[in-house]
Amino acid sequence: MSNTGLEEGAIGFLSVYPRSRTSWFQQLLSLIYFEEHRKGIGNLETVDRVPFFEYNFRKMDFVERPSPRLFATHLPYYLVPRGLKNKKGKIIYIYRNPKDVTCSYFHFSKNVTLQVTSSFEEFMEQFLEGKAKGEESQFRYRLGTLHCHKSLFNIQFLMYEEMKKDLKGSLSKVCKFLGKELSEEEMDSIVRQATFQNMKYDPRANYKNIIKTRYGLEAKGHFLRKGTIGDWKNHMTVEQNERFDKIFQRKMKDFPLKFIWDMNEE
Repeated sequence: MSNTGLEEGAIGFLSVYPRSRTSWFQQLLSLIYFEEHRKGIGNLETVDRVPFFEYNFRKMDFVERPSPRLFATHLPYYLVPRGLKNKKGKIIYIYRNPKDVTCSYFHFSKNVTLQVTSSFEEFMEQFLEGKAKGEESQFRYRLGTLHCHKSLFNIQFLMYEEMKKDLKGSLSKVCKFLGKELSEEEMDSIVRQATFQNMKYDPRANYKNIIKTRYGLEAKGHFLRKGTIGDWKNHMTVEQNERFDKIFQRKMKDFPLKFIWDMNEE
């Protein structure tokens, strides 16, 4: 029998910057921990199995949630629950190259939430200046600060692009960190169900119902759009890319984690 993973009553947190594939990992955690989700005999959506800590769409009583208590969050370092800084619970932080994040964020804000009317060029400038939708920038936001304070947390950093290239290898790494043992058959089932195309058309995982509830019928786009690596090349001009690189190098020059910018990059 598979181990349950996480200590009894412990909390697991998935922490990401917006548009870094939160929904993908919510699906992965749902498939890892809930057999009925994996076998397709439960219709509970991933946002209910791994709810957002700060949004609480369903008005849940988080204290009464049974173990394992799994949450997703976009909260910055200084707002996370105090217990996490004492290593009470485990954190998985998914990070993605910020050029693709910018492109994904632009389309999401323009077509789904309808909060952007500017061009991509204007949006990119807002993002680089830390003004996109009122958020701090990718560079000085959650990733850099959290990594600087990683000794306070029981945390695993995971790159989205590595997951995209080797999902099964990344899944093995996650299960080891969580203390969750799965059979080879269960692993293969999770990998198969967690592909981008399968998720895009899975009503449990694609956020279609949430979009309809929160943003209404005016929303034109899909929560899951492309999920590719290097889509920024279809949006940025040479000049915009050079400006992005200049600011990135200045703000992240001492950052130890690597980024992958292209699908063919090792």
